[in-house]
Amino acid sequence: MTERKRTEYFQGPAGRLQVVIDHAPQGPPRGLALVAHPHPLMGGTLDNKVAQTLARAFTDAACEAWRMNFRGVGESEGEHAAGNGETDDMVQLVGLIAARYPGLPLFLAGFSFGGYVQARVAARLAQTPAGPQALRLMLVAPAVQRFDVPQVPADTLLIHGELDDVIPLAHLLDWARPQELPVLLIPSADHFFHRRLAVIRHAVAAAARDSLAEFAASRRT
Repeated sequence: MTERKRTEYFQGPAGRLQVVIDHAPQGPPRGLALVAHPHPLMGGTLDNKVAQTLARAFTDAACEAWRMNFRGVGESEGEHAAGNGETDDMVQLVGLIAARYPGLPLFLAGFSFGGYVQARVAARLAQTPAGPQALRLMLVAPAVQRFDVPQVPADTLLIHGELDDVIPLAHLLDWARPQELPVLLIPSADHFFHRRLAVIRHAVAAAARDSLAEFAASRRT
């Protein structure tokens, strides 16, 4: 039986970084997903339940999901860098993934602080149109109240909990409204989506399948 996940390490700008890779269930992956965990100084790791849920959602959609421990977390070296170093690390990891799987579409997904980082990664990639790009960005409770989260593409999947007391819904809407971004609101959910993780999994998997189908159709025309 094939192992469903593996651990790899790559050399980032500030030292070795740990990545856990969740495999697509059958055959080669149709796409790739890079998942970012919540704030490392508040206990965030690649084993966070929301980060794991995002990874499972992408494997449900026949993608390979990569979860990296940020600097100073788990077996990753370095120290927390307020989102700047973490963005650099993620961009470098995107390059590694793109070189290993040329031509496969890439999703970026993040939870809380990880959502802030992934929004920055998407913006950084967009500055180099000839390089790898995100097919779609998926953000769960991005930390818009605590960080200067950049604008994101119009097709970004934005998921938030009604009762989030860490990133209150009002702050998320204040950030999303000028961009005219729709929000998938999960009633009664708190910041960590206790007993609501299945909703995230189904929504992200469905969105990933739709995006992969559109990508495949565009390659046939």
